[in-house]
Amino acid sequence: QVQLVESGGGLVQPGGSLRLSCVASGNIFSFNSMGWYRQAPGKQHELVATITRDGSTNYADSVKGRFTISRDTAENTVYLQMNSLEPEDTAVYNCNAFIRFPPRHYWGQGTQVTVSS
Repeated sequence: QVQLVESGGGLVQPGGSLRLSCVASGNIFSFNSMGWYRQAPGKQHELVATITRDGSTNYADSVKGRFTISRDTAENTVYLQMNSLEPEDTAVYNCNAFIRFPPRHYWGQGTQVTVSS
């Protein structure tokens, strides 16, 4: 069973930075992609950023230029560096791992990010 454990959330002022970490229980190359999603109160779950097995990245328009997804394959860890944080970034952030055949999604427990002065 795949386990994903997130950390790094917290309270930060607008304009500040946080780095989220997601440690996978197995080799991250076993996944077709990994990523970060978020859900704010009263809003839908949305994709934030993904990184594929070959290293290609994808970002939501709302975070382009501010967030960076990266990975450390030796540590089986995916990161989300979040800069220039805005109150609208406040949400629970979940790590995701995706396997294409057969289709399976794995999720972490989530980490709270609150951007407030």
